Amino acid sequence: MPHTPTDPPLTGIKVIEFAGLAPGPFCGLVLADWGASVIRIDRPDQTTSHDLLTRGKRSLAVNLKLPSGLDLAKKLISEADVLIDPFRPGVLEKLGLGPDVFLGESGLNKKLVYTRLAGFARDGHHKSMAAISGVLSLLPHAGPGGRPSFPLNLLADFAGGGFTAANGIILALFERSRSGLGQVVETDMVAGTRYLSSFPIIHHLQRTMYFSKPVGSNMLDGGAPFYAVYQCKDGGWFTLAALEPQFYSKFLKSFLDALPPSFTVSNLERVPNTWRPTVQNQGNRKEWDDLRKFIEAGFLTKTRDEWTTIFDGVDACALPVLTPSEAAVHSHVSSSVPQPHPILSRTPAPNSIPNNVSVQKLDEISSIEPGQHTEEILREIGISAIDIKELESQGAIKAVL
Repeated sequence: MPHTPTDPPLTGIKVIEFAGLAPGPFCGLVLADWGASVIRIDRPDQTTSHDLLTRGKRSLAVNLKLPSGLDLAKKLISEADVLIDPFRPGVLEKLGLGPDVFLGESGLNKKLVYTRLAGFARDGHHKSMAAISGVLSLLPHAGPGGRPSFPLNLLADFAGGGFTAANGIILALFERSRSGLGQVVETDMVAGTRYLSSFPIIHHLQRTMYFSKPVGSNMLDGGAPFYAVYQCKDGGWFTLAALEPQFYSKFLKSFLDALPPSFTVSNLERVPNTWRPTVQNQGNRKEWDDLRKFIEAGFLTKTRDEWTTIFDGVDACALPVLTPSEAAVHSHVSSSVPQPHPILSRTPAPNSIPNNVSVQKLDEISSIEPGQHTEEILREIGISAIDIKELESQGAIKAVL
């Protein structure tokens, strides 16, 4: 079917995604969000899926240990544009589904973009990848002994892994439009995390103003009191990111004006009860400890929402820390589920989620039953109803009725 000028960018692209954890499913989600037809290959013995990154995908349950199931997977991959391999290195080769089968000299599908996601040539989880990449050591330290803080599994799994793999796929598809040939896209999550972290790593290596001192005492790692997170009177949290002098100046004015006239901080190193922050002390590291104590004590005089009102409309880079539920109704978000991004004016993503979607509907959108689309998919590639029944009787597939 010919494309229209408003079709999403990846319309017509066929993707085979082997079911995996975190980075692989997220990579497939990005492609599906932008119009690709993504078939997720699940195991027939799976009764349910805990993967919540299946929006816009279809599930085919295939037993790759049976010759008929393996042949079926090979047929699907031979007709696909993209394959996403989330397994340990060598798993698909042992099954007879390695890159050479499709991209080699006698390959079955030389236009295939064969995408592999790995840690660093061996198993590992997000924390392992972040640690080996060198980035975890640069994150703000907290807890006993200065333990590095842990950024969920966003850094290596999703940014350095899944999103980097999706970017590699799009690059390979763009190149294929010139050469007509596919290729292997290798996504090493450690290397991906390092590339994503080019700014802090390079600054750390060159010992620039951003990372010239021990971790926790630099501009961007929690050392600067004007680039930090503070607790409020009600236990809520408020962020301050007034790096530039013009923002710091506006923050300071609104902050000081909001404090009670009698406000004092008794544990300062300078002149207790009389010292006040000024625009001049922002660059004076000798005053940072007192500045932090002053700001900490000041934020504790009001609730998070009171500070939100005070800084509303003030260009001071001072904003509340919102929960996911609160962010869903925020004017700059207005959605309970993260939307595909960026926004394209003429060819937007087709899988946008309705605002204020119910929990029940969200569950329907975000989950998929293994084998839910088996029969539908097999019919599309020319497998007859009789052959589908035969494959099912062999245990090669599972079709959910």
